[in-house]
Amino acid sequence: MAKNLQIRNVPDDVHATVRARAAAAGLSVSEYLLNQITDIAKQPTVTEVLERARQRSGGARGEDIVAAIREGRDE
Repeated sequence: MAKNLQIRNVPDDVHATVRARAAAAGLSVSEYLLNQITDIAKQPTVTEVLERARQRSGGARGEDIVAAIREGRDE
Protein backbone atom coordinates (compact mmCIF):
# COMPACT_ATOMS: atom_id res chain seq x y z
CA MET A 1 0.00 0.00 0.00
CA ALA A 2 1.31 3.43 -0.94
CA LYS A 3 2.22 5.83 1.84
CA ASN A 4 1.84 9.60 2.12
CA LEU A 5 4.57 12.09 2.96
CA GLN A 6 4.11 15.62 4.20
CA ILE A 7 6.76 18.32 4.18
CA ARG A 8 6.26 21.25 6.51
CA ASN A 9 7.78 24.71 6.62
CA VAL A 10 8.77 24.85 2.96
CA PRO A 11 10.16 28.32 2.26
CA ASP A 12 8.13 30.41 -0.19
CA ASP A 13 10.93 30.63 -2.75
CA VAL A 14 11.46 26.85 -2.72
CA HIS A 15 7.74 26.24 -3.13
CA ALA A 16 7.56 28.67 -6.04
CA THR A 17 10.52 27.00 -7.75
CA VAL A 18 9.06 23.51 -7.33
CA ARG A 19 5.65 24.69 -8.53
CA ALA A 20 7.21 26.29 -11.62
CA ARG A 21 9.30 23.22 -12.44
CA ALA A 22 6.29 20.94 -12.03
CA ALA A 23 4.24 23.14 -14.35
CA ALA A 24 7.05 23.20 -16.93
CA ALA A 25 7.10 19.40 -16.83
CA GLY A 26 3.32 19.24 -17.19
CA LEU A 27 2.96 17.62 -13.77
CA SER A 28 1.27 18.41 -10.51
CA VAL A 29 3.54 19.35 -7.62
CA SER A 30 2.83 15.94 -6.06
CA GLU A 31 3.70 14.07 -9.27
CA TYR A 32 6.85 16.12 -9.76
CA LEU A 33 8.08 15.58 -6.21
CA LEU A 34 7.24 11.87 -6.34
CA ASN A 35 9.45 11.58 -9.43
CA GLN A 36 12.23 13.47 -7.64
CA ILE A 37 12.17 11.41 -4.45
CA THR A 38 11.92 8.19 -6.46
CA ASP A 39 15.14 9.15 -8.27
CA ILE A 40 16.79 9.99 -4.94
CA ALA A 41 15.73 6.67 -3.40
CA LYS A 42 17.18 4.72 -6.35
CA GLN A 43 20.67 6.16 -5.79
CA PRO A 44 22.75 4.25 -3.24
CA THR A 45 24.30 6.22 -0.42
CA VAL A 46 28.08 6.42 -0.08
CA THR A 47 27.80 4.08 2.92
CA GLU A 48 25.86 1.52 0.85
CA VAL A 49 28.41 1.65 -1.98
CA LEU A 50 31.32 1.22 0.42
CA GLU A 51 29.60 -1.69 2.15
CA ARG A 52 29.04 -3.45 -1.20
CA ALA A 53 32.69 -2.87 -2.08
CA ARG A 54 33.78 -4.36 1.27
CA GLN A 55 31.76 -7.50 0.57
CA ARG A 56 33.47 -8.15 -2.75
CA SER A 57 36.34 -10.55 -2.95
CA GLY A 58 39.10 -11.02 -5.45
CA GLY A 59 40.93 -8.44 -7.47
CA ALA A 60 44.49 -7.29 -7.14
CA ARG A 61 46.15 -7.11 -3.75
CA GLY A 62 47.36 -3.73 -2.55
CA GLU A 63 50.98 -4.88 -2.60
CA ASP A 64 50.67 -5.94 -6.24
CA ILE A 65 49.22 -2.57 -7.20
CA VAL A 66 52.04 -0.70 -5.45
CA ALA A 67 54.64 -2.95 -7.12
CA ALA A 68 53.12 -2.32 -10.56
CA ILE A 69 53.12 1.44 -10.02
CA ARG A 70 56.74 1.40 -8.87
CA GLU A 71 57.71 -0.75 -11.83
CA GLY A 72 56.01 1.67 -14.21
CA ARG A 73 57.80 4.62 -12.66
CA ASP A 74 61.16 2.87 -12.95
CA GLU A 75 60.75 2.37 -16.71
